[in-house]
Amino acid sequence: MKKMIILAMTIMATLTANAQFEPGTLSLQPRVGGTGAFLTNAPDIDLGINDKKLDSEPTGGVFVGADLEYQISNMFSVSAGANWAQAGSGWKDLKLSGNGLTTEIKDLKIETSYVNVPITFNFYVAKGLALRTGVQMGFLTSADIKATINESGSSDGIKTKTEIDKSIKDDFNKFDLSIPVGISYEFNSHFVIDARYNIGITKVNKEAGLDGKDSRNGVLAITLGYKFQI
Repeated sequence: MKKMIILAMTIMATLTANAQFEPGTLSLQPRVGGTGAFLTNAPDIDLGINDKKLDSEPTGGVFVGADLEYQISNMFSVSAGANWAQAGSGWKDLKLSGNGLTTEIKDLKIETSYVNVPITFNFYVAKGLALRTGVQMGFLTSADIKATINESGSSDGIKTKTEIDKSIKDDFNKFDLSIPVGISYEFNSHFVIDARYNIGITKVNKEAGLDGKDSRNGVLAITLGYKFQI
């Protein structure tokens, strides 16, 4: 019985020593990092030339933001923040040759950016280690389609390079709702590594895509922050 009591006390001591900040404190965490994003149902683009197509793939971006966190207890906290982050989707490069002409399609992507307002509930499962989930509201700031097309003729040596950079913001919904699910680790130095995957709930496109389906954002954000009490 005595051993059971000691074990229970040890477990309770471990559970009450998870957060780095005391209950009732408010902290601020500026953070920066990168995103890996894709659009669900992003079509593989059929070029109609010898069964060639551009395969869709994720694209990278930038993340800048800050979170306010209120420590409810040693194990629970709630956070609210604001950030600017890039999303979108990309396609693999493709090179076509025929009839003395070589065409390269490079860096084709849809690049979007949002001002996001995440609200998360955080559960500290170990010292400095937290699981996070909640809801995030996003407000579209830009949407562009970009690509580089290089053409060259082997016989005449002519080379052309076309840069495509066109706004398609009017084709996108201005509001985006997603569910962030993630994990973070806070070092004793108050530096915080945070990884969150945002699951898109609302569709991003006003009209159905090329395959008749709606697209939603899928965004992985990995950031480094510094957390301090205010």
